Amino acid sequence: MARCTVAGRASVAPTAARGPSVYATAAVRPHIKEVGVFNTTTTGCAVGVARATTTGTQGAALTRVCENDPLISPVATAFNTHTADATVGAALRQGNLGAAAGSGIIWTFEDVEITEGTGNGFVIVCPTGTGQIIDFYIVWIE
Repeated sequence: MARCTVAGRASVAPTAARGPSVYATAAVRPHIKEVGVFNTTTTGCAVGVARATTTGTQGAALTRVCENDPLISPVATAFNTHTADATVGAALRQGNLGAAAGSGIIWTFEDVEITEGTGNGFVIVCPTGTGQIIDFYIVWIE
């Protein structure tokens, strides 16, 4: 199985239904393994992760890489943000980023499966309050 990752800096602050994301395709079910989120500002904020059932309008695509085999190209898609809300469920994890640049959270998962299909995904969100620009990474198996 390919261990894939995407990393970057959010181009806009996440909202309750928009943020960096990974989406399944008709051919692959990503299994989320780890997510790291780090504040780039000196304003604290809430951050969470949730499954999505529709994509809304995805923003800029992100470059995905395979960690364990550089010859494999990941199939799941990844995006920096959304320009229109995704449909997300309840937060699977939620926490607070402290009011310091570099304050962060790393969540690990045994196996959060995203069902194949182009509308199904995993999104970093701001479940309450005002989001901040974040650095992030998402690791999955496909």
